[in-house]
Amino acid sequence: MAQSTYVADRVGVVGLGLMGGSFAKAEHEGGREVYAWNRTHATVELAEIETIDGELTNDVIPTCELIILAGYPQVSIDWLQKMADLISPGAIVIDAVGVKRVICEKCFAIAEGHDWTFVGCHPMAGTQYSGFAHSRANMFHGAPMVVVPPQMDDFDRASVLERLKHLLEPCGFGSFTLSTAAFHDEQIAYTSQLAHVVSNAYVKSPAAQSHKGFSAGSYKDLTRVARLNAPMWRELFLDNADNLSREIGTLIDNLQQYKDAIDARDGQRLEALLAEGDRLKREAERR
Repeated sequence: MAQSTYVADRVGVVGLGLMGGSFAKAEHEGGREVYAWNRTHATVELAEIETIDGELTNDVIPTCELIILAGYPQVSIDWLQKMADLISPGAIVIDAVGVKRVICEKCFAIAEGHDWTFVGCHPMAGTQYSGFAHSRANMFHGAPMVVVPPQMDDFDRASVLERLKHLLEPCGFGSFTLSTAAFHDEQIAYTSQLAHVVSNAYVKSPAAQSHKGFSAGSYKDLTRVARLNAPMWRELFLDNADNLSREIGTLIDNLQQYKDAIDARDGQRLEALLAEGDRLKREAERR
């Protein structure tokens, strides 16, 4: 391996939206030097006031031990492709994108032939809001981090993961879960993407415009993520179209059973469906 040029614990963040901004704030509060790049330069200038030490320029990239790709999927891939030769030998590059197959396939390929390591990551945290203004240093406290490591021997993998845990220590993740890109995308279609689709479709009922005074926790829980960044979620949904389409199809089939029982005024069948859902929820919580 060529000689490293990075400064220990220095962090570069690519994209200062909700996730990138939260990474930058957490690392900064943890005493790390943080540099950032964003497509809208005004956001970098705002972050320089109290969050970052400066802009992630071509001269600074080789000095970062950790680089976090926190933009949209294609923006993250394009940035890494363009800057791959500037990254220090021995550095670690991760992403924070909500899909893993497309990111890992492209970024593992970019990393080949270089002496730095790409590790696919997905922090399981966030809000329904987007943008740097809504980012916060405690966004990841106690949250799981899903990690998709590259193909390497067990010793090298363990070494990279220990370094990664150290570099991300200021973020306060509660756990690190190893996964393949394929399994991640299967699970995230159900746990995250389907929830956004359902919530976004749910509020299209005409009744939504007159719900005030008639809604409480159930409504709030089901509609929280109806507010979303449409361009970003469009890209994430289409990058995981096969898995998400399958989950939507399963949900439609299940909903049809409830509708059929209600239309038929079949109380016995309806109660059985409700009891089954209650049972499956309890089983899932015990795992």
